[in-house]
Amino acid sequence: MELNAYRLMWLFCLFDLPVDTKAARRAYAEFRKFLLKDGFQKIQYSVYARVCPSEAAVEVHLRRVQARVPPDGEVRLICLTDKQFARQQIFWGRTRKQPPKAPRQLEFF
Repeated sequence: MELNAYRLMWLFCLFDLPVDTKAARRAYAEFRKFLLKDGFQKIQYSVYARVCPSEAAVEVHLRRVQARVPPDGEVRLICLTDKQFARQQIFWGRTRKQPPKAPRQLEFF
């Protein structure tokens, strides 16, 4: 048995698909729905990921995605080990402050 046969892997799907026509929007929506049915989870807009129990499973999902790529646009697949995925760092921007409330009455000079 191969040593890496049971190593958890993360498969990321990043895509840039056109939505300028009705047919393109339909293809975009169908591709997104396919990813969700295939076990991918939305990470960000146009970035989906799924965990795979082995490198063999990654290959299966790579072929599935490749078979469903819409005719226009670009799809990239990136594979990371679970250890690499765990080393990610996530940064958020500052939370916006609410604008000051308007005064309750108007002042006239």
